[in-house]
Amino acid sequence: MSISLPELSPLPQLSALAPALRSASVTSCASSEAPASATRCPDSLADSFATSYAGVVAFLAVAAEGNFAKAGDRLGIGRSAISRSVQKLEAQLGVRLFVRTTRSTALTVEGQRFYDQCHPGVERIVRALDDMRELREGPPSGPLRVSSMVSFGRQVVAPLLAGFRESHPHISIELRLDDSPVDLVNERVDIAFRNGRMEDSQVIARKLIPMQRVLCASPAYVARYGLPQSIDALAEHRCVNLRLASGRLHEWVFRSEGEWRKVVPNAMLTFNDADLVLQSVLDGHGIAQLADYQVVRHLRAGALVACLPQVAPDDYGHYLCFQSRRHLPARMRAFIDYMTAHIRALDLPGAIS
Repeated sequence: MSISLPELSPLPQLSALAPALRSASVTSCASSEAPASATRCPDSLADSFATSYAGVVAFLAVAAEGNFAKAGDRLGIGRSAISRSVQKLEAQLGVRLFVRTTRSTALTVEGQRFYDQCHPGVERIVRALDDMRELREGPPSGPLRVSSMVSFGRQVVAPLLAGFRESHPHISIELRLDDSPVDLVNERVDIAFRNGRMEDSQVIARKLIPMQRVLCASPAYVARYGLPQSIDALAEHRCVNLRLASGRLHEWVFRSEGEWRKVVPNAMLTFNDADLVLQSVLDGHGIAQLADYQVVRHLRAGALVACLPQVAPDDYGHYLCFQSRRHLPARMRAFIDYMTAHIRALDLPGAIS
């Protein structure tokens, strides 16, 4: 079994815990002259704590780095100290945590389970350290990893980053554009922008603005082919569709007489990029259902014409998502507040009605 854990780079403070490993390596039993109650070294609370504490830190470092030598380098101590701490922890737990060969170090099933249970606790400790350091050191600072749907990221999120950086010069941003579903934990994403309807109870999803899906075509297309007068009439039109990151074709969603209706059109053109779908519609090649933020300025300018507004769904939204945390780092709070205020100020859906 090869190692497949998320890298623990969000936990740089592990290196600050290295003294625990050094102190644990020199822990010894009390002298023979000590009282009998103090000579229970293998079972004493202090020795047990030192072994567990040092062992867990060493274990997490090895799991993150993939081998003992790199873990030692990360913590600033020798490989042998790492190995001894992990061995003591394995002896204390009575299980093997790693399978070690000359070429690789991998977690056992028990090791994976132990990691899953330890990692959230260490993350909470690190968040506490981050919060205290930010309070002590002043303005919000540090890195933020942000994910967004490709088109929304290009058109809405990215243009706002320069203003945010001017307000918060000590915060660095990595923006990743990806239409695939995002795993905030395993992909180490702090904040994600998502479209549609949020049904994941494991994340906080703040609705930024409503989202409409707009069926539209160019005036040139309308002059040549007209507009559909019903959902069923779409079968007679040249449609342009999107292939999602999952490989599925995009379903066009309508709300007719209080009921949902989903249609996968027989498209003449299909792209795996929403901006290419938009460009094809602007060029007069067909009709498509697109998100409001993509088309609002083209509708204002008359470059696109909306149709079937009476069956357009109205309960979708643009969401800002993050992990449920009682105490968010100041840099995350600053980014969430800034983006919420500035995206809502754009008033994107208001221009479509």
